Amino acid sequence: MQLITVNVRDEGQRFDKFLAKYLPAAPKSFIYKMLRKKNIVLNGKKAEGMERLSSGDEIKLFLADETIDKFKTSAKTEETSEKARVNSKTVAKNTVRNNNFKLDVVYEDEDILVINKPVGVLSQKADRDDVSLVEYIQDYLKQSGVIEKERADTFSAGICNRLDRNTSGLIVAGKSVKGLQWMNQLFRQRTLGKYYLCIVKGEINKSARIDGYLVKHHNHNNVTITDKEVPDSSRIITEYEPLQTGKLGDNRYTLLKVHLVTGKSHQIRAHLKSIGHPIVGDAKYGHKDVYQIFRKEFGLRHQMLHAWRLCLEKSDGLPEKYNGMVLEAPLPKLFSDILKGLGMHTPS
Repeated sequence: MQLITVNVRDEGQRFDKFLAKYLPAAPKSFIYKMLRKKNIVLNGKKAEGMERLSSGDEIKLFLADETIDKFKTSAKTEETSEKARVNSKTVAKNTVRNNNFKLDVVYEDEDILVINKPVGVLSQKADRDDVSLVEYIQDYLKQSGVIEKERADTFSAGICNRLDRNTSGLIVAGKSVKGLQWMNQLFRQRTLGKYYLCIVKGEINKSARIDGYLVKHHNHNNVTITDKEVPDSSRIITEYEPLQTGKLGDNRYTLLKVHLVTGKSHQIRAHLKSIGHPIVGDAKYGHKDVYQIFRKEFGLRHQMLHAWRLCLEKSDGLPEKYNGMVLEAPLPKLFSDILKGLGMHTPS
């Protein structure tokens, strides 16, 4: 028999989900059979698996140690050769763990962690062997003692929003199941304001709200924007406000504050391109001549897009301390340097 005491990190998690993490190689049918036969019980009573766990709950597994050990070993030992076959450059870039990497923590409490993600880091894995921000967050929580080594199998940090590899800025993660649920609710219900800063080609003098439809092309990892709804399209809404304008050579550039009303992959980059103001440094949606100018002048190799500010609004079930909270990530040094080079300054 094995006894597990639920801690605060797992509080709020469904019982069957907890068991699936604790015994990752066990078929769901096995878990539910053990629940029915009372070989797995919650607080000494028969459970169905849908119960929400609370800190201090006791789980008893009336199973042989050999059985538990067997099902705690992941069943996924290999993937298909097609999926495992990835570009060698991508492998080298994504799978090398930087042992000196330190999280830039913007805010932290017992339930959530907010990070200022740097350019060049994946938000989460794209392939099995990738090292992403999620892995660095997990390391951070283990090193700080938030996740006990022996309980890392039932709780792993999760992020609530994603940014492109070469977009910097705010990423929100859950340090507990409750924290993850609270923040996911905010992003899902859009009860928070998401504001970005970006430098675009051309001069913009007026604020505007633009909408359209986004079509994602999975085979090419890009999107297109249309004025009318088409099959497999999603409606998108983007608002922007010009903050400053600057100049490099004969060309004008604008620093925009962008309010991401909806949140689709590549939305800001593609939407601004569609109105003739692509983001500086964007190799996928930008102008090649501008890309080359900024690469030569500043060594820039990525888009000038930064997830700058999150404004949390009141939401049912959200702890009072989060209502009205404003989180802000400082600009990367290169972003500030380029603003200075264009005759602009870092916004306050």
